[in-house]
Amino acid sequence: MKNLRQKTPRPARRSKQLTTLGFFAITVIMVMDIYEFPVFATSGLSLGFFLVVGGLLWFLPAALCSAEMATVEAWRDGGIFAWVEGTLGTRLGFAALFFQWFQITICFVTMLYFIVSVLEAPLQGFAALASLDDNPAIKFVVATVIFWLITVFQLGGTKHTEAIGRVAFIVGVCIPMLVLAGLFIAYLASGSPLQIALTPAALLPDFSHVSTLVVFVAFILAYGGIEASAPYANDLENPKREYPRVILMAVVVAILINTVGGLSIAATVPAEELSLSKGIIQALQLLLAHFNGNLTWLADGIALCIAVGVVGEISGWVTGPVREMHDAAKEGFLPPLFARTNRHDVPVPLVLAQGVVVTVWTGVLTFGGGGANLSFLAAISLTTAVYLLAYLLLFVGYLVLVYKKRRLKRLYEVPGKTLGKTLVAVCGLVLSLCALAISFVPPASIEQLQTGAYEAILAGGFVSVMLAPFILYAVRRKKIKAALTRRADKAPGRRNP
Repeated sequence: MKNLRQKTPRPARRSKQLTTLGFFAITVIMVMDIYEFPVFATSGLSLGFFLVVGGLLWFLPAALCSAEMATVEAWRDGGIFAWVEGTLGTRLGFAALFFQWFQITICFVTMLYFIVSVLEAPLQGFAALASLDDNPAIKFVVATVIFWLITVFQLGGTKHTEAIGRVAFIVGVCIPMLVLAGLFIAYLASGSPLQIALTPAALLPDFSHVSTLVVFVAFILAYGGIEASAPYANDLENPKREYPRVILMAVVVAILINTVGGLSIAATVPAEELSLSKGIIQALQLLLAHFNGNLTWLADGIALCIAVGVVGEISGWVTGPVREMHDAAKEGFLPPLFARTNRHDVPVPLVLAQGVVVTVWTGVLTFGGGGANLSFLAAISLTTAVYLLAYLLLFVGYLVLVYKKRRLKRLYEVPGKTLGKTLVAVCGLVLSLCALAISFVPPASIEQLQTGAYEAILAGGFVSVMLAPFILYAVRRKKIKAALTRRADKAPGRRNP
């Protein structure tokens, strides 16, 4: 079955708008979550094991499979919708896209929460704003305003996304990591005491505890998003050549940065004092105080740099999945309103609708009680489970490409011929299945009496979200068939959905 994007190429004005460096910056920013370093640090020295295993056995397979599927000539616009639609059919293609889009609407809230917590220090002089993180009303307003400012700025097109991506990569990733890594290396060289044991036994986690498995899911999902930059690849000068290179570079950079960053916090911040929301600021303060107590104020400045990086991450995600949603809207999956774009080829109605959804989520999770609240934790677990559904479809679709559509022309192929490709995809598929199962295990922070409610909320939400794209498809089926029929002469041989 030919892919729907072959029939509706993007306007020529979008071509050659993105440099290779700009695309690399957007990709890394969409994948890198520096604010998650404290979560990695809770595993101590074994974080290296988790990051390497998760990187090699899940992140690398996802990146390699995405790279090959993105360079298939018939799917030149890339994206998970194109890949799954072209291998598993239109229904599952739309489902994969819906799952990818849905999870980010909740993840936006966690990113915004980090920005809000970082803004507390610079606003200490304003009584009404000094405790942003503890005042639900102000927290909601500030987070919502930040998100809508980013959203409106993205309506200017790819050039704005690249501009933010470049600045965010340099200011929000490079500078903080150079400072943190430099201070940590100097700390190690000084022979100062470490908060973790540097022994061979500490390198391996204890898998006899369920909590260890739950943590492993967090490490795997920390790498999530490598496929989401694919819609931007069509704006490159030579996407078929540059996309695979950038993706593989991003894999190496992400593994190195996550390992160094997490280890820096684990080795310097006592486990009993570690804050999951401000752990990186704690590490910077301790390291700066170790060398010069008068420099601790720099920690807040570095935290602001990281917040800039998070802004870049949000900006990349704001229009990434939405671009593919726009392709779906043009094929009748959504009402005609959502197929409209502005002069910069940005689907404004879809972007604004997404903003409304994120605003609702922000309100629900903020006024629901914050980070320790049952509904918040259930929502985050739901996000994880839904996103893994998209990856399961991605890996299964890749196997179909390998065995049933091997004649499709592509520039890049995973090394190892059929056997190598199969091993890579199966590895990612198995780890995704395991992570999906583990994501339903209640976190240790949930009280015993609340586990039943937690599991009910999570299971009910999961089933509802899993069925949602198929219900939408059924409702719009006639419109979809009509759209495909009108283009049948441009895509001969296409099966009906």
